[in-house]
Amino acid sequence: MNLKNILAVSGLPGLYKLNATKSNGLLVSDLDSGKTRFCSVRQHQFTPMETVAIYTDDDTIEISKVFQSMLDHAVDYPIPSPNDDHTTLQKYFSVIIPDYDRDKVFHSDMKKVIKWFNFLNSRGYLTAESEGKSEEE
Repeated sequence: MNLKNILAVSGLPGLYKLNATKSNGLLVSDLDSGKTRFCSVRQHQFTPMETVAIYTDDDTIEISKVFQSMLDHAVDYPIPSPNDDHTTLQKYFSVIIPDYDRDKVFHSDMKKVIKWFNFLNSRGYLTAESEGKSEEE
């Protein structure tokens, strides 16, 4: 699973791929259409997906490991809709991340993780890497 160069851009829906950086912003492309646009640092904040993590009781867990856990549990525990009630999302998160911090991980965070997962999975970005390739890195 390679989340490198995938960004969340504040004020814009969905996720984007980083194409280039400039001194006053970033050139990003839409993952669906491939259309490139300039996003100014004055108007937007950028969150690289590889830096996103979920709080646990001890520390944090990378979003890629959360997505992998979601893929691993998809057969036994279907992924809920992001619009499901809080109790349903809490039960699901307690299955995929048993030690997630219930005080720091909010309902909106759970919704966002599920939306990002659905978005990336439907576009083929969440494929498991082979063991040999991950060992080389």
